[in-house]
Amino acid sequence: MTDRIEILDESALQRAITRISHEIVEKNKGIEGLVILGIRTRGMPIAKRIAENIESFENGKVVLGSVDITAYRDDKEETGENRRSSRIDVDVKDKNVVLVDDVIYTGRTCRAAINAVMDKGRPQKIQLAVVIDRGHRELPIRPDYTGKNVPTSREEMIQVLLKEQDGKDAVVLTKRGGIE
Repeated sequence: MTDRIEILDESALQRAITRISHEIVEKNKGIEGLVILGIRTRGMPIAKRIAENIESFENGKVVLGSVDITAYRDDKEETGENRRSSRIDVDVKDKNVVLVDDVIYTGRTCRAAINAVMDKGRPQKIQLAVVIDRGHRELPIRPDYTGKNVPTSREEMIQVLLKEQDGKDAVVLTKRGGIE
């Protein structure tokens, strides 16, 4: 057995993102009041692709932004002014916000993103879109839109490779300590 297994190739990853894009429009009954927020860093290029897909088939502009959760992480010590300094670059008040990330694991990243959004304003609704759901939740958080469910052990890692950052699109599973 190899230490690196490709779960999704470029075509399969694109199909998953396209399907998520259609599901978002369907569930939100269009794009009015819709805000797509990529969770930095890996969620941002995926959010951009989702927004571009939606714009191509809805013939309208999608509000796209990003959320930096650094100050909201629960594994970092609070540090004065940095704590709770929301870094969301679009208006979320009374909007249908879709948080976008590459992989959901424990749910702590999503919780941090929700806290950041709520500090910025009160949206009408917050939804979550992920490319991969690998299980092992520590918080009661479940994505609304999922590209693929990939049950994993805690010794395994999922990596979403993106052209924007890695030069290629793919999703790979590796054993901890395996080939990166």
